[in-house]
Amino acid sequence: MLAHPVAEPLPSGVSTGRIRAEILIVLGLSLGASAVYSLVQILDLLTRSTPLSNQTAQLNTSLDSRELFDFVYQVLENGFDIVPVALVAYLLWKTARPHLGRLGVDFSNVGRDALWGAGLALAIGIPGLALYFAGRAIGITVDVVPTNLAAHWWTVPVLLFSALRSGVTEEVIVVAYLFARLKDLKWGVWPILLSAALLRGTYHLYQGFGAFIGNAVMGIVFGWLYMRFGRILPLVIAHFFMDAAVFVGYPWAAAAFPQFFGATH
Repeated sequence: MLAHPVAEPLPSGVSTGRIRAEILIVLGLSLGASAVYSLVQILDLLTRSTPLSNQTAQLNTSLDSRELFDFVYQVLENGFDIVPVALVAYLLWKTARPHLGRLGVDFSNVGRDALWGAGLALAIGIPGLALYFAGRAIGITVDVVPTNLAAHWWTVPVLLFSALRSGVTEEVIVVAYLFARLKDLKWGVWPILLSAALLRGTYHLYQGFGAFIGNAVMGIVFGWLYMRFGRILPLVIAHFFMDAAVFVGYPWAAAAFPQFFGATH
């Protein structure tokens, strides 16, 4: 039985209209904006003469030709991207019992959450890679380059920070926060689940239609687990493990198995 998120009485003076405005502001400052850019980007890619499968999407790119400033910019970019998570925690702080309970934040059993997260990363990550290569084979997915950062002492820590940022922002905002607020608006279980999954797929659409499908399915699975168990940490940990493996392992994999990667690597 799906039991989460739990609806709570809105504080005095807080209307459903204000909640809708809050959702739009939060998404406009975070992953909603990413979804809009992604929609425009896929239209851009589709209207070019080059086939979609021959185009590239680059993640974790260098931000400056000088090593020190590249490092500083990487840390700043990832750090400021986490600020919307602090915003949603603040917005739900007064209505949560306990304070962050509505976000499924509970550090009572981190070890078990880590094991669940690792298992979930394998269960989602391996089929996800298969879907990526299938999408590349049939021409609906672009060539995704997880990193083009040069090898510095800080490269792996920055890539791990990027994976952590991705896991925290996506799971806390798109699952924990959005589920709680849509429940406040009296949305049903399946409209919440499918809307959040559609959002997750949309902000990955710049990687092609295979990425849209894979991430939407991931959103349904993660959303169902959150509604079933009410814990967000296993989802954050799973997301971190998947992104960390791709970001850090990509240079080695591209060198070891060049036949599976684009000619530009």
